[in-house]
Amino acid sequence: MNEQDLLRECVRRLNACGTQYMLTGSMASNAWGIPRSTHDLDFVIQLPTSQVPALVRAFGDPDYFVDEASVRAAYEPPHQFNVIHVPSALKADFWLLRPVPFEREMFSRRLKDVWFGEPLWLATAEDVILHKLYWNRITPSDRQLGDVAGVVQVQQDKLDKDYLRYWRSSLGWRPSWRGAFGQVAAKADLRRLRSPPRQAIFTHHVSRFTPHFHVTRPPFGP
Repeated sequence: MNEQDLLRECVRRLNACGTQYMLTGSMASNAWGIPRSTHDLDFVIQLPTSQVPALVRAFGDPDYFVDEASVRAAYEPPHQFNVIHVPSALKADFWLLRPVPFEREMFSRRLKDVWFGEPLWLATAEDVILHKLYWNRITPSDRQLGDVAGVVQVQQDKLDKDYLRYWRSSLGWRPSWRGAFGQVAAKADLRRLRSPPRQAIFTHHVSRFTPHFHVTRPPFGP
């Protein structure tokens, strides 16, 4: 099994058990930007406590290890647990959706596509940018900024700059935002981000996983 296989299996099992989820992290930035090799597989999930047993059962065969106690412990910081594919030792990280305005907005804006014949929900390009810049503030990393630069370079005119500006202001990122985007612009070889149409449709996708990418907004929020 490789990362693509694990992604497909996680998506299939999440869809089957009815867990609301969103693909984020490097796999999502690969979808919107310039792909790079990554072993990171990150999902944000909305998981009421009543659905914990169903999620654990979804990964209940011998090839997978998920500890129900660890899932329940994720309702406390750092709100994260792992699912491990035992034969390959590959893992997927699951992060519980927190009652934080930006995270709730990010989840409500997730977009639907079909990968490997399965419906898949993933973060928007703007939210991938914001989320990676958020993590870059916590643990500065050229890799995070490189992922952002790739999304900016590929999406450019399709990005909703009004949305990016709103959350820049709401999150109080003015000084660090300017510095981060200066680095991103340099990495992406861009002088500036041009303002796009307000209702942009994302159709440009570069990924080693899916050659065609057409997304639709979900009919309801989380």
